[in-house]
Amino acid sequence: GSATRRAFSAAAKPIVNSHNEFDPLEEVIVGRVDGATIPEWHVSGKAVWPEKHWDMYKTKAGQPFPKHLMQEAAKELDNFAKILEAEGVIVRRPEVLPGDFSQECQTPDFKTKSGLYAAMPRDVLIVVGNEIIEAPMAWRSRYFEFRPYRKLIKDYFHKGAKWTAAPKPLMSDDLFVPEDKFKVNETGEFVTTEFEPVFDAAEFTRIGKDIFCQRSQVTNEFGIEWMRRHLGPEYNIHVLDFQDKNAMHIDGTFIPIGPGKLLVNPKRPCITGEKQKTFTYEGNKRDYHLPSMFKGWDIFIAQTPLLAADHPLYFTSPWTASCNIIMLDHERVVVEAHETTTIEAFKSW
Repeated sequence: GSATRRAFSAAAKPIVNSHNEFDPLEEVIVGRVDGATIPEWHVSGKAVWPEKHWDMYKTKAGQPFPKHLMQEAAKELDNFAKILEAEGVIVRRPEVLPGDFSQECQTPDFKTKSGLYAAMPRDVLIVVGNEIIEAPMAWRSRYFEFRPYRKLIKDYFHKGAKWTAAPKPLMSDDLFVPEDKFKVNETGEFVTTEFEPVFDAAEFTRIGKDIFCQRSQVTNEFGIEWMRRHLGPEYNIHVLDFQDKNAMHIDGTFIPIGPGKLLVNPKRPCITGEKQKTFTYEGNKRDYHLPSMFKGWDIFIAQTPLLAADHPLYFTSPWTASCNIIMLDHERVVVEAHETTTIEAFKSW
Protein backbone atom coordinates (compact mmCIF):
# COMPACT_ATOMS: atom_id res chain seq x y z
CA GLY A 1 0.00 0.00 0.00
CA SER A 2 2.65 2.55 0.99
CA ALA A 3 4.82 1.65 -2.00
CA THR A 4 1.86 2.23 -4.30
CA ARG A 5 1.17 5.60 -2.71
CA ARG A 6 4.79 6.61 -3.17
CA ALA A 7 4.67 5.57 -6.85
CA PHE A 8 1.56 7.65 -7.51
CA SER A 9 2.82 10.73 -5.67
CA ALA A 10 6.42 10.67 -6.90
CA ALA A 11 6.03 13.28 -9.66
CA ALA A 12 5.99 16.63 -7.85
CA LYS A 13 6.16 18.57 -11.11
CA PRO A 14 3.74 17.16 -13.73
CA ILE A 15 5.11 16.44 -17.17
CA VAL A 16 1.88 17.84 -18.66
CA ASN A 17 1.74 21.63 -18.42
CA SER A 18 0.18 23.53 -21.32
CA HIS A 19 -1.91 26.71 -21.32
CA ASN A 20 -2.07 27.94 -24.93
CA GLU A 21 -1.47 26.99 -28.56
CA PHE A 22 1.84 28.79 -29.15
CA ASP A 23 4.32 28.50 -26.28
CA PRO A 24 7.38 26.29 -26.95
CA LEU A 25 6.20 22.78 -27.78
CA GLU A 26 8.14 20.14 -25.85
CA GLU A 27 6.05 16.99 -26.34
CA VAL A 28 3.09 16.03 -28.53
CA ILE A 29 1.00 13.05 -29.63
CA VAL A 30 0.91 12.42 -33.39
CA GLY A 31 -1.89 10.12 -34.59
CA ARG A 32 -1.89 7.01 -36.74
CA VAL A 33 -4.15 6.00 -39.65
CA ASP A 34 -3.58 2.28 -39.19
CA GLY A 35 -6.90 0.44 -39.43
CA ALA A 36 -8.87 3.53 -40.48
CA THR A 37 -12.40 2.35 -41.28
CA ILE A 38 -15.31 3.96 -43.13
CA PRO A 39 -18.03 4.82 -40.59
CA GLU A 40 -21.64 4.00 -41.33
CA TRP A 41 -24.17 6.54 -42.56
CA HIS A 42 -25.78 8.56 -39.77
CA VAL A 43 -27.48 11.94 -39.48
CA SER A 44 -24.54 13.24 -37.39
CA GLY A 45 -22.32 12.70 -40.43
CA LYS A 46 -24.88 14.11 -42.83
CA ALA A 47 -24.44 17.42 -41.01
CA VAL A 48 -20.80 17.76 -42.09
CA TRP A 49 -19.88 15.15 -44.73
CA PRO A 50 -19.71 16.40 -48.35
CA GLU A 51 -22.76 15.19 -50.26
CA LYS A 52 -20.62 13.67 -53.01
CA HIS A 53 -19.37 11.08 -50.48
CA TRP A 54 -22.72 10.17 -48.91
CA ASP A 55 -23.08 7.03 -51.03
CA MET A 56 -19.71 5.75 -49.80
CA TYR A 57 -20.89 5.88 -46.19
CA LYS A 58 -24.19 4.22 -47.10
CA THR A 59 -22.65 1.35 -49.07
CA LYS A 60 -19.09 0.79 -47.77
CA ALA A 61 -19.41 1.23 -44.00
CA GLY A 62 -17.05 -1.06 -42.09
CA GLN A 63 -14.59 -1.31 -44.99
CA PRO A 64 -11.10 0.24 -44.97
CA PHE A 65 -10.56 3.59 -46.63
CA PRO A 66 -8.77 3.33 -50.01
CA LYS A 67 -5.44 1.59 -49.43
CA HIS A 68 -3.27 3.97 -51.47
CA LEU A 69 -4.65 6.99 -49.60
CA MET A 70 -3.98 5.40 -46.23
CA GLN A 71 -0.44 4.46 -47.25
CA GLU A 72 0.29 8.03 -48.29
CA ALA A 73 -1.37 9.40 -45.15
CA ALA A 74 0.76 7.12 -42.98
CA LYS A 75 3.90 8.38 -44.74
CA GLU A 76 2.84 11.98 -44.15
CA LEU A 77 2.20 11.40 -40.45
CA ASP A 78 5.53 9.59 -40.04
CA ASN A 79 7.29 12.44 -41.81
CA PHE A 80 5.47 14.98 -39.64
CA ALA A 81 6.71 13.13 -36.57
CA LYS A 82 10.29 13.22 -37.92
CA ILE A 83 10.05 16.97 -38.60
CA LEU A 84 8.89 17.59 -35.04
CA GLU A 85 11.65 15.42 -33.60
CA ALA A 86 14.22 17.27 -35.71
CA GLU A 87 12.97 20.49 -34.12
CA GLY A 88 13.53 19.07 -30.65
CA VAL A 89 9.98 17.93 -29.87
CA ILE A 90 9.33 14.59 -28.14
CA VAL A 91 6.75 12.68 -30.21
CA ARG A 92 4.43 10.02 -28.81
CA ARG A 93 2.10 7.84 -30.89
CA PRO A 94 -1.15 6.03 -30.00
CA GLU A 95 -1.22 2.23 -29.81
CA VAL A 96 -3.47 0.86 -32.57
CA LEU A 97 -4.23 -2.86 -32.42
CA PRO A 98 -5.69 -5.03 -35.22
CA GLY A 99 -9.46 -4.79 -35.25
CA ASP A 100 -9.62 -1.64 -33.11
CA PHE A 101 -11.88 0.08 -35.63
CA SER A 102 -13.14 -2.61 -38.00
CA GLN A 103 -15.38 -4.49 -35.60
CA GLU A 104 -19.03 -3.77 -34.91
CA CYS A 105 -19.74 -1.80 -31.75
CA GLN A 106 -22.87 -2.19 -29.64
CA THR A 107 -24.10 -0.71 -26.36
CA PRO A 108 -27.57 -0.92 -24.79
CA ASP A 109 -28.41 2.32 -26.64
CA PHE A 110 -26.98 1.99 -30.16
CA LYS A 111 -25.18 -0.24 -32.62
CA THR A 112 -22.73 0.81 -35.33
CA LYS A 113 -20.82 -1.22 -37.93
CA SER A 114 -17.37 0.10 -37.08
CA GLY A 115 -15.19 2.73 -35.50
CA LEU A 116 -13.12 5.32 -37.37
CA TYR A 117 -9.40 5.80 -36.61
CA ALA A 118 -6.75 7.17 -34.23
CA ALA A 119 -5.50 9.81 -36.65
CA MET A 120 -6.65 12.91 -34.76
CA PRO A 121 -5.51 13.13 -31.11
CA ARG A 122 -6.63 16.78 -31.08
CA ASP A 123 -10.24 15.67 -31.55
CA VAL A 124 -10.18 13.28 -28.59
CA LEU A 125 -7.94 14.99 -26.02
CA ILE A 126 -7.46 18.52 -24.75
CA VAL A 127 -4.91 19.69 -22.21
CA VAL A 128 -5.82 22.48 -19.80
CA GLY A 129 -2.91 23.27 -17.51
CA ASN A 130 -1.79 19.92 -16.09
CA GLU A 131 -5.07 18.13 -16.87
CA ILE A 132 -5.82 15.82 -19.79
CA ILE A 133 -9.53 15.77 -20.65
CA GLU A 134 -11.06 13.02 -22.79
CA ALA A 135 -13.88 14.44 -24.90
CA PRO A 136 -17.39 12.90 -25.02
CA MET A 137 -17.45 12.89 -28.82
CA ALA A 138 -20.71 13.09 -30.77
CA TRP A 139 -20.24 10.43 -33.48
CA ARG A 140 -21.15 6.86 -32.65
CA SER A 141 -18.20 5.70 -34.78
CA ARG A 142 -15.86 7.56 -32.40
CA TYR A 143 -17.33 6.22 -29.16
CA PHE A 144 -14.29 4.05 -28.39
CA GLU A 145 -11.67 6.28 -30.01
CA PHE A 146 -10.09 7.01 -26.63
CA ARG A 147 -8.78 3.44 -26.39
CA PRO A 148 -5.55 3.79 -28.45
CA TYR A 149 -4.53 6.70 -26.21
CA ARG A 150 -5.15 5.12 -22.83
CA LYS A 151 -1.63 3.68 -22.47
CA LEU A 152 -0.16 7.15 -23.06
CA ILE A 153 -2.65 8.84 -20.74
CA LYS A 154 -1.89 6.40 -17.94
CA ASP A 155 1.82 7.09 -18.40
CA TYR A 156 1.21 10.84 -18.16
CA PHE A 157 -0.95 10.26 -15.07
CA HIS A 158 1.81 8.29 -13.36
CA LYS A 159 4.14 11.21 -14.12
CA GLY A 160 1.87 13.68 -12.33
CA ALA A 161 -0.81 14.76 -14.82
CA LYS A 162 -4.48 14.99 -13.90
CA TRP A 163 -6.80 12.84 -16.00
CA THR A 164 -10.51 13.38 -16.55
CA ALA A 165 -12.86 11.49 -18.85
CA ALA A 166 -15.93 13.63 -19.48
CA PRO A 167 -19.29 11.84 -19.00
CA LYS A 168 -19.65 9.19 -21.69
CA PRO A 169 -22.80 9.92 -23.72
CA LEU A 170 -25.48 7.28 -24.17
CA MET A 171 -25.74 8.27 -27.86
CA SER A 172 -29.28 7.04 -28.11
CA ASP A 173 -31.54 8.53 -30.79
CA ASP A 174 -32.53 11.22 -28.26
CA LEU A 175 -29.16 12.91 -28.83
CA PHE A 176 -29.79 13.55 -32.52
CA VAL A 177 -32.35 15.39 -34.62
CA PRO A 178 -34.14 12.78 -36.78
CA GLU A 179 -32.74 12.61 -40.31
CA ASP A 180 -36.08 13.51 -41.92
CA LYS A 181 -36.26 16.68 -39.79
CA PHE A 182 -32.65 17.85 -39.91
CA LYS A 183 -32.03 20.73 -42.32
CA VAL A 184 -28.62 20.46 -43.98
CA ASN A 185 -26.56 23.58 -44.74
CA GLU A 186 -28.77 26.01 -42.85
CA THR A 187 -27.21 28.48 -40.42
CA GLY A 188 -28.23 27.83 -36.83
CA GLU A 189 -29.43 24.26 -37.49
CA PHE A 190 -27.59 21.72 -35.34
CA VAL A 191 -27.86 17.95 -35.53
CA THR A 192 -27.21 17.35 -31.83
CA THR A 193 -29.90 18.04 -29.24
CA GLU A 194 -29.31 19.01 -25.61
CA PHE A 195 -30.13 15.51 -24.35
CA GLU A 196 -26.65 15.08 -22.81
CA PRO A 197 -23.26 16.82 -22.98
CA VAL A 198 -21.13 16.17 -26.07
CA PHE A 199 -18.10 17.95 -27.48
CA ASP A 200 -14.96 17.32 -29.50
CA ALA A 201 -11.74 18.51 -27.90
CA ALA A 202 -10.87 20.41 -31.09
CA GLU A 203 -13.86 22.68 -30.45
CA PHE A 204 -11.86 24.49 -27.75
CA THR A 205 -8.75 26.64 -28.12
CA ARG A 206 -6.76 28.14 -25.27
CA ILE A 207 -5.22 31.51 -24.48
CA GLY A 208 -4.19 31.16 -20.85
CA LYS A 209 -7.23 31.34 -18.58
CA ASP A 210 -9.48 32.27 -21.51
CA ILE A 211 -10.82 29.36 -23.55
CA PHE A 212 -12.74 29.89 -26.79
CA CYS A 213 -15.23 27.54 -28.40
CA GLN A 214 -18.26 27.37 -30.67
CA ARG A 215 -21.61 25.59 -30.74
CA SER A 216 -21.21 23.15 -33.60
CA GLN A 217 -22.48 19.95 -35.20
CA VAL A 218 -20.44 17.93 -32.67
CA THR A 219 -20.52 20.24 -29.63
CA ASN A 220 -23.72 21.26 -27.91
CA GLU A 221 -24.52 23.88 -25.27
CA PHE A 222 -24.69 21.13 -22.64
CA GLY A 223 -21.12 20.11 -23.47
CA ILE A 224 -19.87 23.70 -23.29
CA GLU A 225 -21.58 24.17 -19.92
CA TRP A 226 -20.04 20.92 -18.64
CA MET A 227 -16.60 22.25 -19.55
CA ARG A 228 -17.35 25.61 -17.93
CA ARG A 229 -18.42 24.03 -14.63
CA HIS A 230 -15.66 21.43 -14.68
CA LEU A 231 -12.89 24.01 -15.09
CA GLY A 232 -14.52 26.34 -12.56
CA PRO A 233 -14.22 30.11 -11.99
CA GLU A 234 -10.47 30.08 -12.63
CA TYR A 235 -11.20 29.85 -16.38
CA ASN A 236 -13.40 31.92 -18.67
CA ILE A 237 -15.23 30.06 -21.45
CA HIS A 238 -16.09 32.32 -24.41
CA VAL A 239 -18.54 31.10 -27.05
CA LEU A 240 -17.96 32.61 -30.51
CA ASP A 241 -20.34 32.54 -33.49
CA PHE A 242 -18.95 32.15 -37.00
CA GLN A 243 -22.31 31.54 -38.74
CA ASP A 244 -20.82 28.27 -39.99
CA LYS A 245 -23.45 25.92 -41.45
CA ASN A 246 -21.16 22.91 -41.11
CA ALA A 247 -19.38 23.92 -37.92
CA MET A 248 -17.01 21.27 -36.63
CA HIS A 249 -13.82 22.21 -34.74
CA ILE A 250 -12.77 25.77 -34.07
CA ASP A 251 -9.12 25.07 -34.94
CA GLY A 252 -9.78 25.53 -38.66
CA THR A 253 -11.53 28.86 -38.09
CA PHE A 254 -9.99 30.77 -35.17
CA ILE A 255 -6.33 30.07 -34.37
CA PRO A 256 -4.23 31.88 -31.73
CA ILE A 257 -0.65 31.95 -33.05
CA GLY A 258 1.13 34.08 -30.46
CA PRO A 259 0.66 36.74 -27.80
CA GLY A 260 -1.60 39.36 -29.41
CA LYS A 261 -1.80 37.44 -32.70
CA LEU A 262 -4.68 35.54 -34.33
CA LEU A 263 -5.01 33.63 -37.60
CA VAL A 264 -8.62 33.62 -38.81
CA ASN A 265 -10.58 31.98 -41.60
CA PRO A 266 -11.99 34.62 -44.00
CA LYS A 267 -14.78 32.33 -45.17
CA ARG A 268 -16.22 32.14 -41.66
CA PRO A 269 -15.84 35.57 -40.00
CA CYS A 270 -16.79 35.87 -36.35
CA ILE A 271 -19.90 37.95 -35.58
CA THR A 272 -19.50 37.93 -31.77
CA GLY A 273 -18.50 41.20 -30.11
CA GLU A 274 -17.17 44.41 -31.65
CA LYS A 275 -15.76 45.01 -35.13
CA GLN A 276 -12.00 44.52 -34.93
CA LYS A 277 -10.99 44.35 -38.61
CA THR A 278 -12.32 44.85 -42.14
CA PHE A 279 -10.93 42.70 -44.94
CA THR A 280 -11.70 41.64 -48.49
CA TYR A 281 -12.58 38.06 -49.40
CA GLU A 282 -13.61 36.96 -52.89
CA GLY A 283 -14.04 40.58 -53.90
CA ASN A 284 -16.35 41.47 -50.99
CA LYS A 285 -15.60 43.56 -47.94
CA ARG A 286 -16.26 41.80 -44.67
CA ASP A 287 -16.08 42.75 -41.02
CA TYR A 288 -14.47 40.57 -38.38
CA HIS A 289 -15.92 40.90 -34.90
CA LEU A 290 -14.41 39.73 -31.63
CA PRO A 291 -14.89 40.41 -27.92
CA SER A 292 -13.35 43.68 -26.69
CA MET A 293 -10.43 41.83 -25.08
CA PHE A 294 -8.98 41.45 -28.62
CA LYS A 295 -8.77 45.19 -29.28
CA GLY A 296 -5.31 45.98 -30.63
CA TRP A 297 -4.50 42.39 -31.56
CA ASP A 298 -2.94 41.57 -34.92
CA ILE A 299 -5.57 39.63 -36.90
CA PHE A 300 -4.08 37.77 -39.84
CA ILE A 301 -6.38 36.59 -42.62
CA ALA A 302 -5.64 33.02 -43.70
CA GLN A 303 -4.78 32.41 -47.34
CA THR A 304 -7.23 30.56 -49.57
CA PRO A 305 -5.97 26.95 -49.59
CA LEU A 306 -4.16 25.70 -52.69
CA LEU A 307 -5.24 22.11 -52.11
CA ALA A 308 -6.45 20.54 -55.37
CA ALA A 309 -10.22 20.70 -55.82
CA ASP A 310 -10.39 16.95 -56.52
CA HIS A 311 -8.54 15.98 -53.34
CA PRO A 312 -10.74 13.38 -51.57
CA LEU A 313 -11.78 15.23 -48.43
CA TYR A 314 -14.24 12.78 -46.90
CA PHE A 315 -15.03 14.91 -43.86
CA THR A 316 -12.35 17.59 -43.73
CA SER A 317 -12.55 21.20 -44.87
CA PRO A 318 -9.90 22.29 -47.40
CA TRP A 319 -9.19 25.17 -45.00
CA THR A 320 -7.34 22.75 -42.74
CA ALA A 321 -4.50 23.08 -45.24
CA SER A 322 -3.97 26.80 -44.60
CA CYS A 323 -5.57 27.35 -41.17
CA ASN A 324 -5.03 24.23 -39.09
CA ILE A 325 -1.33 24.80 -38.56
CA ILE A 326 0.79 23.96 -35.51
CA MET A 327 2.98 26.46 -33.69
CA LEU A 328 6.28 25.16 -32.29
CA ASP A 329 6.82 28.43 -30.43
CA HIS A 330 6.19 32.14 -31.05
CA GLU A 331 8.34 32.14 -34.18
CA ARG A 332 8.23 28.65 -35.73
CA VAL A 333 5.22 27.16 -37.46
CA VAL A 334 4.62 23.90 -39.33
CA VAL A 335 2.68 24.41 -42.58
CA GLU A 336 1.68 22.08 -45.42
CA ALA A 337 4.54 22.13 -47.96
CA HIS A 338 2.21 22.73 -50.94
CA GLU A 339 0.59 25.80 -49.33
CA THR A 340 3.16 28.22 -50.73
CA THR A 341 1.00 31.34 -50.32
CA THR A 342 0.51 30.52 -46.63
CA ILE A 343 4.26 30.02 -46.21
CA GLU A 344 4.96 33.41 -47.80
CA ALA A 345 2.26 35.04 -45.69
CA PHE A 346 3.78 33.73 -42.47
CA LYS A 347 7.19 35.00 -43.54
CA SER A 348 5.77 38.49 -44.11
CA TRP A 349 3.86 38.47 -40.80
